Amino acid sequence: MIQAMDNRPLIVAISGASGAILGIETLRACRDLGVPTHLIVTEAGARTIALETDSSVEDVRALATESHANKDIGATIASGSFRTRGMVCAPCSIKTLSGIAGSYSHNLTIRAADVCLKQRLPVVLMVRETPLHPGHLDLMARAARLGCHIVPPVPAFYAKPATIDDMVRHTVGRVLDLFGIAHNRIDRWSGT
Repeated sequence: MIQAMDNRPLIVAISGASGAILGIETLRACRDLGVPTHLIVTEAGARTIALETDSSVEDVRALATESHANKDIGATIASGSFRTRGMVCAPCSIKTLSGIAGSYSHNLTIRAADVCLKQRLPVVLMVRETPLHPGHLDLMARAARLGCHIVPPVPAFYAKPATIDDMVRHTVGRVLDLFGIAHNRIDRWSGT
C-alpha cells in the first residue's frame, strides 16, 4: 500500500479513444488530492479532447504537474530510475493497448507503460471500445498477463448516478483505489 506522504507522481496518458473526460477527471482528482501528475497526450488524444470537451489541450496540460510530448522518448518518465506511482491510460485506445501488449515502445505513452511494468508498478488501462472482437480480447488478456489492470469505464449503477459526471467520478475513484490513493470521491458499497 502506498503511504499517504508519498510524493511520487502518477503518470496520466490520454490516448485517442472516446472518453477524454476520464483522463481530465483523473488529473483534477489528483490535483485536488495533492498527488503530482505527469501527463502525456497522444496526437489522437488531443483531437479527442477538442471533439468531446470544452477544454483545450493547454487547459488539460495546466491540470498536470508536468506535461510531456508523446514523441519525447527521452523524458524523465521513460526511465525506470525516475520514481513514479505507476500509470493510468484514461482512456486507452486499442492502438495504445496493442503497443503496450506488444512492448512496442515507439512513443512515450507506450514506453512509460513498459517502464512501469518492468518496475512492477501498477498500469491501469481504461480500454474504451465496444463491441469487442477476439483480437481486442486477446490484447487485453496479453496486457493483463504482463501486469496491467484492465479497467473499462463501466458505470456502477448501485451508486445511483444522476449524471455522466457522477459516473466519471465513480470510475476515476475506483482507479485511484488501485494506486492506494486515499480519497472520498465515491459512495462505497456498504451492503444491502
